[in-house]
Order: sequence, then C-alpha cells, then structure tokens
Amino acid sequence: MMRVVPPLALAATLALAAPAAAQDFSTGQCGAIEKIIKEYLIKHPEVLQEAMAELEKKQQVAEAEKARSAIKDHSDAIFNSPFQVTLGNPQGDVTFVEFFDYNCGYCKRALTDMITLMDKDPKLKVVLKEFPVLGPGSVEAAKVAVAVRMQDKSGKKYLEFHQKLLMGRGQADKARAMAVAKEVGLDVARIERDLKSEEVANAINESMKLAEALGMNGTPSYVIGKDVVVGAVGLEALGKKIEAARTQ
Repeated sequence: MMRVVPPLALAATLALAAPAAAQDFSTGQCGAIEKIIKEYLIKHPEVLQEAMAELEKKQQVAEAEKARSAIKDHSDAIFNSPFQVTLGNPQGDVTFVEFFDYNCGYCKRALTDMITLMDKDPKLKVVLKEFPVLGPGSVEAAKVAVAVRMQDKSGKKYLEFHQKLLMGRGQADKARAMAVAKEVGLDVARIERDLKSEEVANAINESMKLAEALGMNGTPSYVIGKDVVVGAVGLEALGKKIEAARTQ
C-alpha cells in the first residue's frame, strides 16, 4: 500500500531540499505537487493560522533570549549606573527598572503601578531611567529631571518632582519641568547650571543606548530580573514578573 505524505510535510521537505527538487522532479511533477499543496491549504486554512502562531512563538522566544543576553552584557549600566535614580530598597533582592517619557500617557497610568509595588514590597529596588522618545519637549523635561537627580541624592525630592511632572496636564517641556522643580522646593538656578553639564548629556545618552540594545521601542518599558517587558502591562503582570525574578 502506498504511503501518502501529508502536503505540509511534503512542502517542508521540498523547501529544505530546493536545489535537489529542481533536478529530481520534472516540471509536470512540480506542478502536481504545488496543486496538491494549494488544494490542501484551501480546504484547511486553519493550518496556516497554526503555522503562523508557531512562528510567532519562536520569534518571541528568540526575542526574549536576545533581550536576556543584552541584559547580561549591560547589567552594570542597567542596574547600577551612577546616572540612574534609585528608589525603594537600595539593597532589594529584585531590581525593577523603568524607562519612561514625561509625555507618555501610558507612563502616567504605569506610575500608579510603580508606587503600589514599591509601597507593598519592602524588598524591591526601583530604578528610573529617562527615555525621551516623544519629541523635543520630552528631551527638555528629561534633562531637567537629570539635573533634579543631581541635586537630590536621596531621591525624595526627585520622586515628588517626578510624580507632579508626569501627572500634570499639558505638554511636558523645560518650562513646565522647571516650574515643577521650583514648586517642590529645588534650587532652579543650580538646575540651570547643571543643564549645561556633561553628566546630563551622558545620562540621557546612556539611557537611549541601553534602550536600543534591549530592543525597546516605546514607553513604559521595563527590565525585571532577566526579562524585558514592553508596555503598560498592568500591576498584576508586573507583580508576577517580580515574583518570577525572585526564583531566577
């Protein structure tokens, strides 16, 4: 009894042996094979969906592995940079790193998640990195934020500044950022001087390069343990990532 090869298996075999196929099959035979595959796919289009789903899974795994490799290669700059803002428990067992933009609507929602996690988890170290991708105003605001961090090593005034600027109405830019800095009691004259420093430029450049290396294309984006998380995924998902990181 002749064994019938499933059309998709046949297609895969032909794809892997394309050079040989041109030699081993006549034009008529190739046409017949193509017809069989085409008719099968028309009758069973769900097979294409299954194949695409499997391809997507493989791509996600590959992207996750690439991100993990990038985290390993840049771990010191990601978790312990002198340019970053550190909140929560500096000696925490898990580091929660957020890349954000002051003009990002999703970052406004994500701020509540970050504060909740930090308040509920005494073992969580939180790191904030300016990632101004939404225009010149975002870059201006990010630079002021770096200057604020330079003036406030404890992070307490920075967090107050961060919350007020991020949750404020309208476009975030230098003028608004400076107004918020003054409102929370910071030395705005010093901020103006620090804006011209190399440290401000280096801090922004480092964040941008890290985000590129990690494959981040939007805000908010996170590094939690060995994983990159892109988007405002919500409190529950972030909490699960933190707990998973504790077992890695």
